[in-house]
Amino acid sequence: MASLKLAQVVEGTDPLFRKAPVLLEFSRRFLDWLEDVRLENKTKTYYRDGWRLLKPTTVLGMRLDKITSDSVETLKFSGSSSNANCALRTLRRMLHKAEEWKLIRHAPKVKLMKEHGRSLRLDDEAERKLLAGAAACKWWKPSRELFRDIVVLMRDTGMRNERELYRLRIENLDWENRLIFVPDSKTAEGRSMLGPFWPLHGPRQGYSLRHAHEANQGRAYRPAIESVEKRVCDLGHLAE
Repeated sequence: MASLKLAQVVEGTDPLFRKAPVLLEFSRRFLDWLEDVRLENKTKTYYRDGWRLLKPTTVLGMRLDKITSDSVETLKFSGSSSNANCALRTLRRMLHKAEEWKLIRHAPKVKLMKEHGRSLRLDDEAERKLLAGAAACKWWKPSRELFRDIVVLMRDTGMRNERELYRLRIENLDWENRLIFVPDSKTAEGRSMLGPFWPLHGPRQGYSLRHAHEANQGRAYRPAIESVEKRVCDLGHLAE
């Protein structure tokens, strides 16, 4: 046992003979790693937000080897349980990196808070309010029509806005089979779905995905979305 311990010290793989840094000091190395590592930008943003939530807590000045499961469970965060879990997942990732970098022997278990599912749905009434709010914003007509296209497509296809809908391109549309192919989905092969290529009824009568494409002149959605985002106003308040 003693010879094994000596070998670990010589190889630098035993963290017990080195004083572990406090979380604040370690965060500089972690954030530098986060900047360079190959991760999705949204994942990087998530961890940066998590660190922002961790900074006001007592764990900031604790040494890494003194952070235990019990001390983590005493941490308090403002906002919802999803906010708390953002901070806790970030802390968990930081501790696992500290273990990987031989700064601590074992990362403690970090228990997440229970999150409640969302109950809000984009139904007829929500769509009506959103479109009424957009009209009250006095956007340019192309921006207003683009926003309407986005709301309709989100509701009828269930596509996520930034990751799926905004990246939609003309080559992803199968007009004959009325299919939309989403290349960047949760599955590696992407996914296909039926799209609203046919005329609709009620307040959206005559609308079709082909209409949306022609109105946008075949371009990808993202550049035009940015012009809408620059003129965002409180749609919920205006549509009440």
